[in-house]
Amino acid sequence: MTDHGGDTIVALATGRARAAIAVLRLSGPASRFVLETIAGSCPPPRQARLRRLRRPATGEILDHGLVLWLPGPGSFSGEDMAEFHLHGGHAVVAAVLEAILGLPHCRLAEPGEFSRRAFLAGKLDLSAAEGIADLVDAETEAQRRQALRQMDGALTATVEGWRDRLIACLAEVEAELDFSDEGDVVTDSTATAEEIAHIRDEMTAVLADGRRGERLREGFTVVIAGPPNAGKSTLLNRMLQREAAIVSPIAGTTRDIIEARLDFDGLPVVLVDTAGLRDTQDPLEEEGVRRARARAETADLVLALEAVDSPPQLTSEAPTARLFRVWTKRDLAPPPHGFEGIAISAKTGEGVEHLLDLLASEAARAVGDGSALVTRERHRRALTDAVEALQHYRGTAGPELLAEDLRLALRALGRVTGRVGVEDILDRVFSTFCIGK
Repeated sequence: MTDHGGDTIVALATGRARAAIAVLRLSGPASRFVLETIAGSCPPPRQARLRRLRRPATGEILDHGLVLWLPGPGSFSGEDMAEFHLHGGHAVVAAVLEAILGLPHCRLAEPGEFSRRAFLAGKLDLSAAEGIADLVDAETEAQRRQALRQMDGALTATVEGWRDRLIACLAEVEAELDFSDEGDVVTDSTATAEEIAHIRDEMTAVLADGRRGERLREGFTVVIAGPPNAGKSTLLNRMLQREAAIVSPIAGTTRDIIEARLDFDGLPVVLVDTAGLRDTQDPLEEEGVRRARARAETADLVLALEAVDSPPQLTSEAPTARLFRVWTKRDLAPPPHGFEGIAISAKTGEGVEHLLDLLASEAARAVGDGSALVTRERHRRALTDAVEALQHYRGTAGPELLAEDLRLALRALGRVTGRVGVEDILDRVFSTFCIGK
């Protein structure tokens, strides 16, 4: 993101679709000037006032709307902020936005810039900012709850707790390294090693969550796979209760990946229709088959479709976490004797509700209760790096090596929240030991 110094940024905080209300949001040193110029006067802090909004150059009335003045540092971004609550017509928004951008030092905000300024002002950390983004993108109740926990600091509180404890351990090691000749500096290397082992085990336990947080955030992926004409697209349309995929008796109709999202009792599920699996000389269909197999390998669950006229193409040894065999043309013929799977009719809908119940149970099992702390791959990489640094810690090594391992772990934890610095370590050292003589 480009650094624009002291610019005042403005953006539409509500959707771009036609609506009753639209909110323009400003942040930066010129916010009050913009209010006074366009609205005539600045209202009391955090109190909405009705104003006639005028074009600065001509005095033309653009709209009648509410305005808010949110002086820093007591604002979301930590800067002076203002809001214009307008009528939601496109022409109204465009006219007021044009008037604002015509004033000095005002420009359109870049993606995420309000949250970025809030982070730089110390109003929130990186994981909380990510929680805000996830809350905006939440499509299901479970995603909303997880995002809200993230925004409220569930991960931050845990990481900061580990960080504080590791800083205390590092203070002990640094004191032993730098002030071992001082009689009033007493360290306990055994207790420090035990504490580090406890912290490492706690991090490992958080990481051993089956990636439930990422699954909830991104959606539990179910790939519908099988040979041509096994009823894959028909089943997708039946589960979605709409025509999302083209259904045709001609083999090879579906050649690309078709994805659709479902809300299963608050849990997000991504249904993926794929090309029919078979040997083919058609280069386009061949690419579709390749993509289908690749998508099945990364899915959370694969529905391997079979039918009386469509021999199976996937087996229980397929490289996927879970595989359900599904007989899809029960209305034409029953499954063969000894068939171990689910028999449905994708055409009539018979058995589909039972299949959906099974998918909901699988999604709930994979996602859990939404209490997972790690919700992004970025968090997982940082915590994994911290654990690896602490794995290297050996109480028999010299204090220089021990200190470096702890610094690496602290640096990795700092990547989660965006907060890391040597001043914390120095403060702890000098407050814990009688050094300043």
